[in-house]
Amino acid sequence: MSLHAQQFFTEHLTLPFTEGAVVGNTYYATPLPNSPLRLRIDFSPTIRENEYGGLRLAVVHPEKGDLDAVVLTFDEHGTFTRRDAARDVRPGFSGYARILDLRHHNRQPPWHGAEVAGLRSAIEQYTNIWFPGAWATSPRARPTARTARKVPTAPHSPAARTR
Repeated sequence: MSLHAQQFFTEHLTLPFTEGAVVGNTYYATPLPNSPLRLRIDFSPTIRENEYGGLRLAVVHPEKGDLDAVVLTFDEHGTFTRRDAARDVRPGFSGYARILDLRHHNRQPPWHGAEVAGLRSAIEQYTNIWFPGAWATSPRARPTARTARKVPTAPHSPAARTR
């Protein structure tokens, strides 16, 4: 089962932290070097067995435990919108915006067809609150082959400003 979580976090979600590892179904990271705080991300279960409705992010201190936690649901971040529309699964029905059984016995992983841009953005926002600059300084987060361009500014006119 843990190999599938490893695949989800490292290949599909592609989290940018250099100091990170998957243990079981949980991803652990040290976003800032020399910080005692850790980021833990695991699958958030629903009331049904082997069904997951999102990701639970927690900031963990080694001595104080969880300092903060939030659940990012797949539904709120549009993770399975396209997949569920293709399968004609509607809100309120079993399997809608969910990962069913992380152990998947068929060829495709249970998150096949997931759009993770919304989740990644939410993880980035959360991470930047607790670990300022960690997302931007991570090697995977840096854009490859981009050129800075000067952004044109609007002409300054004192008459245009009124209160």
